[in-house]
Amino acid sequence: MRRSSMLGALFVLAFPGLALAADALPIYAGGWLAPFTVIAAAIGMAIAAGLCGLGQGRAVAAAVEAMARQPGAAARIQLAMIIGLALIESLAIYTLVIALILLFGKGINFA
Repeated sequence: MRRSSMLGALFVLAFPGLALAADALPIYAGGWLAPFTVIAAAIGMAIAAGLCGLGQGRAVAAAVEAMARQPGAAARIQLAMIIGLALIESLAIYTLVIALILLFGKGINFA
């Protein structure tokens, strides 16, 4: 336990320094960064969209089942379901924002 916490602290303290020094490396200036940011953004958005879709499907299925069991509480269940779906969808939107920052934040030229 102590060893893993020491390694974690080392990573937390060491990686910001490596990130600042990354601009001086010639591999980033040569064009290796652009393809990997596009791949990272695509994979991240694909995973987020897929998992949000699964979560929304399970939420709607559970809400419909709950409304079928208690028709009198359908309005409250539907309201809770819509709020939950909005929160789930916001996770995909946050991932889209991060993907756009990855794509356009480093000055990638798509033209």
